[in-house]
Amino acid sequence: MNEQQGSIVCVGVGMTLGSHLSPLSRSYIEQADVVFSLVSDGLVEQWVSQMNPDVRSLQPYYHEGTSRLVSYNAMVAAMISEVKAGKKVVGAFYGHPGVFACVPHKVIEEARALGYYGKMEPGISAEDCLFSDLAIDPGQFGCSHFEASQFMFYKRIIDPSAYLILWQVGIAGDLSLSKFSTGESYRRVLIDILSLHYPRDHQVILYEAPTLPIHSHRIESLSLSALLYAEIHGYTTLVIPPSQELTRNLEVLQRLDAIDSDQKNIKLI
Repeated sequence: MNEQQGSIVCVGVGMTLGSHLSPLSRSYIEQADVVFSLVSDGLVEQWVSQMNPDVRSLQPYYHEGTSRLVSYNAMVAAMISEVKAGKKVVGAFYGHPGVFACVPHKVIEEARALGYYGKMEPGISAEDCLFSDLAIDPGQFGCSHFEASQFMFYKRIIDPSAYLILWQVGIAGDLSLSKFSTGESYRRVLIDILSLHYPRDHQVILYEAPTLPIHSHRIESLSLSALLYAEIHGYTTLVIPPSQELTRNLEVLQRLDAIDSDQKNIKLI
């Protein structure tokens, strides 16, 4: 199918205002016919608005008590409408547009299905900031990532010898997908799930990446049980360091050692 005139490019503006936007993503914003923005706060929104005369916020589509799925579908419809009008449309999203953000994926998928050009440009995500601020190398012990509510709704395999990172923990357990925050009763369920694998006095970390240069990151260490009364926002991330040491797989190591020995013997022949 030949691509039609309209197009959609979703870019990431990063987490911290003015610090993380790539030159390519900036050029997409500047050259767009219309830009839809969904960013972390009003100052970042104003900053994006300085790059293009037609920047439209997607924030008004959110409503307390309305399922986020309804809001997301409305956002996609608004963007696709401009694509169908033949415009170069850009979606500017905080962090990385493909990480914990379904709207960029949905709008690109729908545009491509209709025969329009759709593309995603990466950005610096909260995950990138977390690894830097907490000095975590995910390759050292391994690292599992889950959205907090999904983690609660489904049976997941937990490895206490690796890092466990739960995103959007402030709305953990929201079956309705319409709350801006969930309270202690929901959090108690999450703690009970985690305590099946970690001691209740195990030290965990609450992390928040800065969105403005004048802000600093939040790194708060506390026990797993203390999460119940901790200050947690919708954008707070829960980081659980390993509670157990890695267990060596002796059977596999012996097999690999045997292979090495055979190869050495072959070279000697």
